[in-house]
Amino acid sequence: MVQTEREVAKDTGSWRDGLSYRVGALPLPVFVLLFAAVGALTAAHALTTDVSIMIATLTVGGSLCAWLGGVIPQVRRLGGPAITAAFLPSYLLYRHWLPANLVETVTAFTKGTSFIYLYITAIIVGSILGMNRKVLLQGLVKILVPLLAGSLLALLLGSLAGAALGLHMSTVIPMVLVPVMAGGVGEGAIPLSLGYAEIQHGNAGELLAHILPVVLFANLVAIVLAGCLNSLGSRYPALTGNGVLQPVSNSTAFLSAPLEEKFPLTIGRLFAASAFGIALYLLGVLLHALIAFPAPVMMLILAVLLKVSNLLPSWLDQAAATVGRFFAVTVTYPLLFAVAVALTPWSAVKEALHPTNLLLITLIVVTLTATGFFVGRWMQMFPIETALINACHTGSGGTGDVAILTAAERLELMPFAQIATRIGGAITVTLTLLILRTLAHGR
Repeated sequence: MVQTEREVAKDTGSWRDGLSYRVGALPLPVFVLLFAAVGALTAAHALTTDVSIMIATLTVGGSLCAWLGGVIPQVRRLGGPAITAAFLPSYLLYRHWLPANLVETVTAFTKGTSFIYLYITAIIVGSILGMNRKVLLQGLVKILVPLLAGSLLALLLGSLAGAALGLHMSTVIPMVLVPVMAGGVGEGAIPLSLGYAEIQHGNAGELLAHILPVVLFANLVAIVLAGCLNSLGSRYPALTGNGVLQPVSNSTAFLSAPLEEKFPLTIGRLFAASAFGIALYLLGVLLHALIAFPAPVMMLILAVLLKVSNLLPSWLDQAAATVGRFFAVTVTYPLLFAVAVALTPWSAVKEALHPTNLLLITLIVVTLTATGFFVGRWMQMFPIETALINACHTGSGGTGDVAILTAAERLELMPFAQIATRIGGAITVTLTLLILRTLAHGR
């Protein structure tokens, strides 16, 4: 049967309508095709850790979870896509509603590749090299003020609240307040539990089981606050720079405001920018082996030094920023899905819901965020952006920063978020263990 031109046009229009509707970053027909393929592989027990299969699997899972969070109005206003992508898979796993072979494969791939570091590399290097040098220099100094003020105030109010609830300071400070501001799981909760165990001659595993839920719930509260701040910025535009930290005339500071396109973005230049970012990460790994400082932090410092020294060609800055935008748009939700399945046990999330812990954790996160808002405004920065950076200080590491900034729709702040999380967390952990060790030896 031969179609008329009108029928062909109608069919073409339907196809184009389908392409205009997206599930995550994917056009609907592409998502349906991937979903069917992954579903068939899962049913046939043919899933493997092959990178192509995993890209498809994580893309389907992350896109679907993000879409669900975006279609529910109440959830969407609270940063729904990030919340559902970060926690829904963990709940489904807890209920045994995810296929066992899918869980095993995703877990093996996520733990075996640690691909979150590739994502963090692209985001950090792209964000920093895409920034305006003046904004970077001024911002690095300025964000330390609201961060320090928020940390001290959160510590004070949290201690007073713990005392009012009848809790001992020897428990509240090291087991609740410090873990919230310790920089996440890998750089915060784990080093803390090992340090506590060594100082107190305790069991590191048992300590981690208590600390981990605190970190995870603090991250959830920060995600919700980030969504609220995003809504506040939409309602009151004067309070936000939409990813820019402070007002700068003619600023092209961040990924949302790309550098002026003076050079064509050839495939070769994009590849060179990607390889350059990986090289910086490898240097960070090397420095970590030498001085025991987290590799992402060292990479961040190297990128900042290169940017402020103005040694890199403009085309490399532009290409790195483009690579960062690509990862931010396409990899965020698949990454959150993978981490939720492989690294976020729902049992730990449930343990964090103890009423006393919930109250204290919420107070700490709200205090840090609110202090960032008001101190940032006093320092003539955009208050929503400074509040978000302070909120990232309570996140669960690099993944937490991704979820928080995704909920706020401001991934451009990733460099400053990493400063708050990594450097702020490293300082928190180091000072805490140093003080506890001194007190223990003084007895």
